[in-house]
Amino acid sequence: MKQLHALAIVMALSISTSLLAQDVKIYVSDAENFAPNTGKILQYDLDGSNAITFIDEEISWPQDIVFLADQNVVLISNLNSNRITKYNATTGSFIEDFATVAGGPTRMKIGSDNLLYVLQWSATDNKVLRFQLDGTPLGEYTDTGVPRSIGMDWDSDGNLYVSSFSQGNVTRFDPSCDSMGEFVDNTELSGPTNIYLDASDNLFVFDWNDGDIEQYNATGMHTGTFIDGLGQVEGVDFLPNGNILLGNGSTAEIKQYLPNGTFFENTVESGAGGLQQPNAVILFDRTTLGNDELEAASTILVTPSIGSRFAINRSNFTGSELLSVYDISGRLVGTLDTEETIWDAGNHSEGLYFVVQWNGTTKTTQKIIVKK
Repeated sequence: MKQLHALAIVMALSISTSLLAQDVKIYVSDAENFAPNTGKILQYDLDGSNAITFIDEEISWPQDIVFLADQNVVLISNLNSNRITKYNATTGSFIEDFATVAGGPTRMKIGSDNLLYVLQWSATDNKVLRFQLDGTPLGEYTDTGVPRSIGMDWDSDGNLYVSSFSQGNVTRFDPSCDSMGEFVDNTELSGPTNIYLDASDNLFVFDWNDGDIEQYNATGMHTGTFIDGLGQVEGVDFLPNGNILLGNGSTAEIKQYLPNGTFFENTVESGAGGLQQPNAVILFDRTTLGNDELEAASTILVTPSIGSRFAINRSNFTGSELLSVYDISGRLVGTLDTEETIWDAGNHSEGLYFVVQWNGTTKTTQKIIVKK
């Protein structure tokens, strides 16, 4: 581990220790040599150790990873086979095809409407698609396509942003799915992949060809290079402390940066577990799996079960236990001290969430629905 500031290291180690106790893993899609019927999904502990091949069946240039914790399944988009495949999220065993995507699926994200949004790589079939989470296709979402589309995110107003690798730009769509035109041009970009927006609607764009991450403000103005010195950068997720995990293909590593863009460490060292070409990096807490157990749970941790403000049921706590809240993809979205009385979900998207209590080694989980 590369040392920077002592305080930053203590913070990172503290959050890592807490998360490791909750069985958080790093999942990486490895495109290997970009060839048909090759690739794998690797699993690592949060510190980058204990690498295993989690999925290598029915894989063909894997792109993205989406966990559906309530269904105990994980979805993988496969560019070279035009398929989104579905696997058991506990064992990694293949279940069936989730969907066929004519234009070659790349990025997938669950929107605030609890639907799965899918990008297409094709130069012709490239409108954004939507699916229900049971695989039912809902057709094309956007009115125009984005060729070689490979990055997407939403801003605070519900506008959708999609990057084009071949055009080197980012297109914006309004909440009615109509194109608002080019938001970022190719002046600073030559091969964008992932994009994400922060709480202030600043846009960050990964440039695979240039080996950096460019930053833009909410009006689309370029405000500087956020991180440089990278190579074939693709795949990103965030630790609860704000640290950034990203894939660096030229060195076959998963790097970690502080929220301000300062390098922290190589979390997954070069080639660990056979890693060759990372193109998705996902954090997932495996304690959210097991829908049968969740359905049977009788302990009420919060009330009501549907709403936007949830009261903590203090009668079910004997000490200083913490409650963790996860979204449907198994991402940690909140940690509550049981001394608190209310969890306000007003800033979170509507949909299914899990409230998890640990008491020693015993886990209690309650499903709730955020509805505004």
